[in-house]
Amino acid sequence: MATASALPPAAGDSAASIVLTEQATDRILVLASDRKSFENAEIQWEWRPSAANGLADLAVDWGVPDEAKLRYRDGKPYLLTTDSWGFVGVIAYPEGTPYWATSVGRGQNPHSIELLPDGNVAIAASTGGWLRIYTASQGPRSSTYIEVDLHDAHGVHWDEERQLLWALGGNDLLAYRLGGMPDAPTLTEVRRTALPTPYGHDLTPVAANPDRLWITTGSQVYQYSINEDTFTQDYRGANQISRSGVKAVGDDAESGQVLTTYIQPGNLCTWCTDTVTLYNRTERLTLHGSQIYKARWWHAPPPEATD
Repeated sequence: MATASALPPAAGDSAASIVLTEQATDRILVLASDRKSFENAEIQWEWRPSAANGLADLAVDWGVPDEAKLRYRDGKPYLLTTDSWGFVGVIAYPEGTPYWATSVGRGQNPHSIELLPDGNVAIAASTGGWLRIYTASQGPRSSTYIEVDLHDAHGVHWDEERQLLWALGGNDLLAYRLGGMPDAPTLTEVRRTALPTPYGHDLTPVAANPDRLWITTGSQVYQYSINEDTFTQDYRGANQISRSGVKAVGDDAESGQVLTTYIQPGNLCTWCTDTVTLYNRTERLTLHGSQIYKARWWHAPPPEATD
C-alpha cells in the first residue's frame, strides 16, 4: 500500500537543511542550516518549472513561489510547491521531474499544498477562497478536482495519526474527513474552530508534540491543541517567536530548533525577508539580496549523496 509522510523512512537519515521560496529569482532553494551556507549562498539544490523538467507549458504560471514542503511517498522524497500565479506541483527530489503538476489559473493565489495517502493532492487558495482535492493519483496532469469553500484559505496539512485533513482559513481552523475513491474523493467537515485573532496564514505540525499544530495569524503565532481544541502560547520561546507578519514557522524533529520567516521592513518585496530566524540557538541566517517568503526544515539527502 502506498504511504505519504512528512518524515523520512528512518530517523537520522540526514541532517536538516532548509528549503526556501525565494521570490527575487523565482526559485525553490535548499541550503544547509548554518550561517556560512546562507552568507555564501551555497545552494544544495534549486528548482523551478522549465522545459528541462517537462513543465515548459506551466512555467508561465510560475513567478511568485509561496510554498515548499518535503513529503515522502513510499520512501521517496518529493518537493510540494505552489506559486501565487497558479502553478501547483509535487516534484521528485532530487530529479526535479513531476509526480503531478497543473495550474489553477491566475487570480486564485494557491498558498499551500499537501500530498495525501491515496496519491491525491490537496490545495488551499486564498484569493479563490477554496480547498480542493485534485485526483493526482489518476495521472501526472490530472486536472479533475472537488472543491469546498474556505474563506481566505492559506494552509493545509494531512494528519496521519487521526486521518484528518486540516485546513486554515482567514478566520477558522477546520478538519475534514476524506472519503470516496481516489478517482472520486469526498470531503466532510468534522471540526471548525474560530481563530483567536484574524488572518490565518501558516499551518504546520509541531514536530515535538503530535497533539499540536503551529498556527500563525496576522498578529500572533499559536500552537493549537487538537485534543483540547484550544489555542495556546505556552510553548518555549513564545515571547520571541510570536509577532505580527510571520509567514512560516516550524520546529525541527531532531534538534528541536524553531525557525520563522517574517516580514522585513525595507525588503524590496513587501511581504518577504532575506533572513531565516532560528530561536533555540538564537541565530539569523541571511541570504543577501533574497526575497524569502517561506522556509521549512528539509530532511533529505543532498543530491550528491544519492549517487
